[in-house]
Amino acid sequence: MTRPETPIPALLLLPLLTALGAAACGGDSLVCAFRGTINQPANRSMRKSMMQKGLADLCKQMTSRSAPLRLSPDSPVVGRYYPLSCSMQEGEPIAVKFSGVGYAWTNVTKKMSFTMTGAVQYKYDFLVTEGEECSVYAYLRTAKVDGSDFRVQKIEAPLASTMNALTPIGENFGRQLVAGKLKDGITVIHDTKSGTDDFSLGLVQLGARPFRPYDVRGSERYTVENERTEVHQNQRDFIGPIEISAPGRALFLKAKLDGAAAIDVFIVRKEEGDASLRYYLDYPQTGPLAAPPMLQDVIQAGVELDRTVPLPKGMYYVVLDNTPTAGQVAPPQNAFDDRAAVVNYLIQLGDAP
Repeated sequence: MTRPETPIPALLLLPLLTALGAAACGGDSLVCAFRGTINQPANRSMRKSMMQKGLADLCKQMTSRSAPLRLSPDSPVVGRYYPLSCSMQEGEPIAVKFSGVGYAWTNVTKKMSFTMTGAVQYKYDFLVTEGEECSVYAYLRTAKVDGSDFRVQKIEAPLASTMNALTPIGENFGRQLVAGKLKDGITVIHDTKSGTDDFSLGLVQLGARPFRPYDVRGSERYTVENERTEVHQNQRDFIGPIEISAPGRALFLKAKLDGAAAIDVFIVRKEEGDASLRYYLDYPQTGPLAAPPMLQDVIQAGVELDRTVPLPKGMYYVVLDNTPTAGQVAPPQNAFDDRAAVVNYLIQLGDAP
């Protein structure tokens, strides 16, 4: 079985790092001006104190968005984890307990939905790059894994589902996933010029950058996600929830497709998106959406999609769809020829034109 190596509990903390990165950079010009002093090993207590300002909204941040799952750090997204609850005990290290649901694709199970709970302790710190480009690297280093529980809910492939009932390959996969990967840390890179945050599994060396399909440095828009995802035959990817926090704002979507002729893309309200996601998690086979989307379009191979979508204040999902049960595209159905759609996409928020 091809196993996603990204630790789900670690990915759950990506929203936390947004708060930590923002707290560390609360005064970007000040941080950049005094980075030589800030970076000194003797001043770690000062850096910790600055990052603690971002911990107040930890659980709110953690439960406000999903976390992408990958087979390896630079490979496409193959699933998502949606945190539903969390609690935190402040201190050094911070102790976080969480639970949620998600889905992942493997070559044996096809779609596999699951629940995941865990408790992890993390030490935290940040450093600032030298030179013209002043970026803040916030780090979470795993101090202790207090516990985790991964449980498979539904498996799409009938044979794999039967095998899981006899020998729990899904649960075993989850335990191996957690036990082997929870020791990896996380890095968030805060770009002080654009105000955007870039997340990466593992401890990224100060000054290095993870792969991203679009170069957004210098952009005035807020980047929600800048990813490469792999949407297999009869699969969907629910990106979000994404918050439009005020009137007069728009969602800016760019996407390029490879590996398939075309796939559908939808924008749906959170209420309808939650219901459609629930169907996707609860049933092995993918059916229609719970309600018609607000907007639908088609991403075609070789043609970049570039849409500006003014939206009222609220919460939304962007849904990539490689199924015949929704949208305009009816991808060919061949059990022995899975044409995975590889989508490079960029979702940003900004003022509506």
